[in-house]
Amino acid sequence: MSTQALVHIEHLTRYYSLTCAVSDVSFDLAKGEVLGFLGPNGAGKTSTMQLITGNLAPNAGQICIAGIDLLDQPRQAKQAIGYLPEQPPVYRELTVDEYLHYCARLNRIPRGNIAVALDTAKDRCGLGDVGRRLIGNLSKGYQQRVGIAQAIIHNPAVVILDEPTVGLDPIQIREIRALICELGRDHGIILSTHILPEVQATCNRVQIIHHGKLVFTDSTAGMEQHLNTNSLLVAFNNPPDIGSLLQVNGVDNAEQLADGRIRIHYSDTDPAEALAEQSVTHHWRLHELAPERRTLEQIFIELTCSDTHPHEDAA
Repeated sequence: MSTQALVHIEHLTRYYSLTCAVSDVSFDLAKGEVLGFLGPNGAGKTSTMQLITGNLAPNAGQICIAGIDLLDQPRQAKQAIGYLPEQPPVYRELTVDEYLHYCARLNRIPRGNIAVALDTAKDRCGLGDVGRRLIGNLSKGYQQRVGIAQAIIHNPAVVILDEPTVGLDPIQIREIRALICELGRDHGIILSTHILPEVQATCNRVQIIHHGKLVFTDSTAGMEQHLNTNSLLVAFNNPPDIGSLLQVNGVDNAEQLADGRIRIHYSDTDPAEALAEQSVTHHWRLHELAPERRTLEQIFIELTCSDTHPHEDAA
């Protein structure tokens, strides 16, 4: 285990009767990382979150939080965890201040430190002006902020957020994503979601789980390499025939698309410069030349809608 790992998961497995919900999952999380935990419904995301937070016992495996074994010392390990479930555990009949004071007591914050902890959590979550308002009268976006505030009020090393932006409007989603990025500077964050743009907007590492197994894991920078393809999209005002394009250095194949563009496939040598030169020479009048990129959605579907997973060895 890395000495810097805030979360260390090793060979984690959980069965429900004969169904394996989590199968031999292993990963680490360091301070400053925001880990996007992706998967379709029923893939094992929530079960994994419940195992990490100690709300569910594993059949096998090890869970260490901030260097503390969760199974051997559950109380000490859980003190280093802040958790926001998919449905925020807020009491609508309380004010924001009353609720957060209650959460501070639950987390055994000394009485003399509660006021500072409460003010700090409200400030970080943008709740400074709503402390005396009833939670039930707040918008869903602000209720979600209150849920995040209760998760960080005891300043845990690890913050786990399960679907934190479900049901929010676009402005609220943008605000919560900004908050997650800010929290990621001082904590280790695990963000469980099935919203793909959320991962690209907030996370610096990505994992995809399917049928209880990790089928993809990489940094956001590494993920960009998976999004790139060895193909170009080109368009000409005076398009050449496919045979002429196949003569261009580096072009392996070319296919005509329905929108009038042409997809150029290549292996090692990027033919972009050669295509531009040939267009000038032969008056093809090139007006579009761009690398083609896959989307995260395409990778997600590729990994979760087939029986074989090409990236599983990498995971």
